[in-house]
Amino acid sequence: MPLLSLIRARPAPARLDDADEAVLLRRIADGERAALEALYRAYHRRLDRFLARLTRRADVVEEVINDTFWIVWQKAGEFRGESRVSTWILGIAWRCALKTLREHGEEPAEAPADESAHQLHALDDPHARHELADWVAKGMRRLNAEQRATMELAYGAGHSLEEVAQIMDCELSTVKARMFHARVKLRQVLPMLAGLSKGRPAGRKEYDDEA
Repeated sequence: MPLLSLIRARPAPARLDDADEAVLLRRIADGERAALEALYRAYHRRLDRFLARLTRRADVVEEVINDTFWIVWQKAGEFRGESRVSTWILGIAWRCALKTLREHGEEPAEAPADESAHQLHALDDPHARHELADWVAKGMRRLNAEQRATMELAYGAGHSLEEVAQIMDCELSTVKARMFHARVKLRQVLPMLAGLSKGRPAGRKEYDDEA
């Protein structure tokens, strides 16, 4: 959709609440492009951060965002208010991302310099903050796409596990299993990345392909 490539040049609006977003969806369903633009601008930064961490492919993030909002434009009338608007949109983005990863492959890309740093504001030492951000970013890249998405949606975006299950279109038990394996993997690799151990103990199982 050509319109989408021109939207980001304009300032992003203040964050909308769910009722406002639902109104925008109804206007989009009626064919109002200004409403699509408003929703796109409201979600672009959030989706860019989520998809960059999920895909590790900076070259496909904009493609996935545009695919997501093309589907929003086509299917806004199908939204029934059974979940938050953000849950519905992130579910579309998740499915578009998986499709793109199948087409392009999941080759790790260099992480953005500010990745995970926004979550570390409680640390006082800027050098420690930068170092910890680097460890966390590298640790997240050791997870598979499902595990990264689960952790980002739950901890980064603040969704409940039930909402994560809706977004990822899976059972709640699957979300819990992915989170468990992601935590195990992070506990295993973060000390290594921090230089606190020389390697994984022999016989320990890798979890990259679990859940």
